[in-house]
Amino acid sequence: MRRRVRAGERDAFTELYERCARTVYNHALRLTGDWSTAEEIMSETFLTAWKVRERLEVDGGSLVPWLLGIATNKAENARRGLRRRLAFLARQRQPAVVADFAPEVAGRIDDARRLQAVQGALVRLRRQEREVLSLCVWAGLDYQQTANALGVPVGTVRSRLSRARAKLARLVDEQNEQHKKNELNKGNENQEPPRSRGEMTGEAALAALPVREETV
Repeated sequence: MRRRVRAGERDAFTELYERCARTVYNHALRLTGDWSTAEEIMSETFLTAWKVRERLEVDGGSLVPWLLGIATNKAENARRGLRRRLAFLARQRQPAVVADFAPEVAGRIDDARRLQAVQGALVRLRRQEREVLSLCVWAGLDYQQTANALGVPVGTVRSRLSRARAKLARLVDEQNEQHKKNELNKGNENQEPPRSRGEMTGEAALAALPVREETV
């Protein structure tokens, strides 16, 4: 596959896209928390991969680390661009917000809230820690593959992942405590026993579980 991609065989690149597009998209979504941005990053990743294919080493294993390394850089560029846009919008007069109560968007809103809950914990990690967590835990890359994707030593990957797991566990505990307090307050207001939905617990805790994805 590496030789064919490096040689510019379009069939090989099409096969690479079909097998890895979802993995790249998921990685971008975890880093950015935005569906449309993740789609843009996925497209830009494969476009860049095609442009720089001649730099690809002929010998090696899966091409997933190579693609995810490109996607990681694209995600960081997207975050920088977003910060600039938000800074610009903050200086503008805000239009009146009109709520959309259409029933068909209810499921989408719920998904957005869940993703926002996860991002609320992850965003408090350092960028390097989020990247290593996403590559090692969610994308299922090993230490060496992650090191290759990010261009850092293996030891750096190990230390960043260790810090990320420890911090995320602490953040989840904090979120759980805050969630319990919120539920207790709601229960007191309604004079009903507090209910434990556990949304933050279930969603954020996924970050601590290893998930293997297909490699090429």
